[in-house]
Amino acid sequence: MDGVSKSFPGVRALTGVSFELRPGEVHALMGENGAGKSTLIKMLAGVHSPDSGSIEIDGHPVTVDSPQRAADLGIAVIHQELNLAPNLSVAQNLALGREPRNRWGLLDRSRLREEAVAKLERVGADIDPDTRVGRLSVGMQQLVEIARAVAQDARVLVLDEPTAALSESETQQLFTLVEEMRRRGMGLVYISHRMEEVYQLADRVTVFRDGQWVDTSSREDVTPEQVVSHMVGREFTDLYARTRRAPGEVVLEARGLGDGSGVGPVDLRLRAGEVVGLAGLIGAGRTEVARLLFGADPARTGEIRLADRPVRLRNPRDGIDNGIGLVPESRKEQALFLDMAVRDNIVVTGLGEVSDLGVLRGTRITRRVTEQVETLRVRCSSALQRVRHLSGGNQQKVVLGRWLAIQPRVLLLDEPTRGVDIGAKHEIYKIIDGLARDGVAVLVVSSDLPEVLGISDRILVMRNGEIAGELDHDEATEESVMLHATGVANGAH
Repeated sequence: MDGVSKSFPGVRALTGVSFELRPGEVHALMGENGAGKSTLIKMLAGVHSPDSGSIEIDGHPVTVDSPQRAADLGIAVIHQELNLAPNLSVAQNLALGREPRNRWGLLDRSRLREEAVAKLERVGADIDPDTRVGRLSVGMQQLVEIARAVAQDARVLVLDEPTAALSESETQQLFTLVEEMRRRGMGLVYISHRMEEVYQLADRVTVFRDGQWVDTSSREDVTPEQVVSHMVGREFTDLYARTRRAPGEVVLEARGLGDGSGVGPVDLRLRAGEVVGLAGLIGAGRTEVARLLFGADPARTGEIRLADRPVRLRNPRDGIDNGIGLVPESRKEQALFLDMAVRDNIVVTGLGEVSDLGVLRGTRITRRVTEQVETLRVRCSSALQRVRHLSGGNQQKVVLGRWLAIQPRVLLLDEPTRGVDIGAKHEIYKIIDGLARDGVAVLVVSSDLPEVLGISDRILVMRNGEIAGELDHDEATEESVMLHATGVANGAH
């Protein structure tokens, strides 16, 4: 891609950027949300056409004006939000648009299944081709997409945040597959905010910032700190921004809490001015505990106490009325109204505070929204911009702004930096630190162990639906957390 540019109404997404990919290479593409990575990918995928510049394959200019044309040229893109039909079988998804037909023009189901088995074997996927895709884990669905790309003899494969929702075992399976595709001579574009993955897989690293090319270096010639500095445009030191705090009184306490179906009994305490990390392997029950503490799911056993008085949380409104907020793990599916404005998403939880007798007051709404947009540094064209068009990091700030606007006593954050670039992560960590300094009790559920270790005053480790261990910030290490998460620490293995 040579000197490509792309503009949208009011936005210059890319300005004269160049990018190259070699056979048998993993080329990492990095940059903050809004840096232009997605626009570049969509031009490769045939979704957008460049306003200027050229795309060449084997030195010959090509026009990629549709997804079908991209596929014909051997370009495949595995988006972060997978492009599969969940109501169809694995075999049907693998053949979508290229279904085998018999002599009468009807679907040849026998051949469909045989071809699906062969395609799955090529990527080492042990999946029943008759299984409905919607029943597969995210990791298995991703393998189906990769199998489809490999079967179409793709020469270029783009992986966009491929491990964002994968378990550790699924991530390792993906890494093995990446190495195999590299050996076969495929060129891979790897987009990730996880620096350790980039340094494990990439041959070269290219950084974009504000729609412009900044640097391309061999992995050995650039340090992670230099990559981050290229991304954010400044020297970067303390990522986690944690300050020393003195936790206060217990604000929220759970005693024997459980959902009646595998989670519980759970005992925990959250103190004012404290950040507590909730760690554990996927499936340990971390998200379920957060939802119980908010009232999103009903507790079947135990009790929740706020300021040492029992409360009954039957639904999210009960949680909100008791000063509890929850930022769920999937902002797009569980938190945001994507086709509504930034303004509406921020005020929706506290409408009573910006209205009189049921009538919304514009001046109050403007004051509240402006305060949150400025405090959280939400990058948007205006408060009327649809949330759908914001970057992932700015969408997450809008969700945080919703809760900060009603000043909660307890804030539960489930995977608060998933799919967020490193600059936005740093800003979110500063927000969390500021909330704790203001006396809010914060619980952070995270699969990112360095994140948990970096921001938490205490760490609770879950295993099989229960708290398996508690570690103070000064004694916690990745190893000690994993010993509790796997049951080795208490001999449960």
